[in-house]
Amino acid sequence: MIKTDYIYTRRADSSEPDFTQLQEALVSDLKVRDGVDHEHYAEINLVDGLHFVVIGYHDSFPVACGGLRPYTNHELEIKRMYVKPLFRRKNFATIILLELENWAKELGFPSCILETGKNQPEAIALYQKNNYSSISPFGRYIGSKNSVCFRKIF
Repeated sequence: MIKTDYIYTRRADSSEPDFTQLQEALVSDLKVRDGVDHEHYAEINLVDGLHFVVIGYHDSFPVACGGLRPYTNHELEIKRMYVKPLFRRKNFATIILLELENWAKELGFPSCILETGKNQPEAIALYQKNNYSSISPFGRYIGSKNSVCFRKIF
């Protein structure tokens, strides 16, 4: 758990109601950003059974989240990063990302991969700022014109 004056984090899984609430807000945001491509991504981004979730709280209210999903035996995929609009640009996404990375290391994984969309420039900037390197699209994202993929080796 990471705690600052502004946010504290808690580990959970995707059955946590606070995570579900944040995911509903994320889906609403992505419907606008992704437009006609949203349905394609919605199939890929199901969260049922996501066992590694970090939720960020401000004054006991859930305001940010992210998750980890096994991709291979040696790599986890970062999924479902979201910060409520009122709390953006306050370092909350970085705090969630660092806690996910800490958890991945504790689980013995040497790296994480992720995908984000070209219509999410703030997400791209977040990952670049946190030393993620661009990689070719992987898995279901191969051939996607909208996908931007990254990897970080710890």
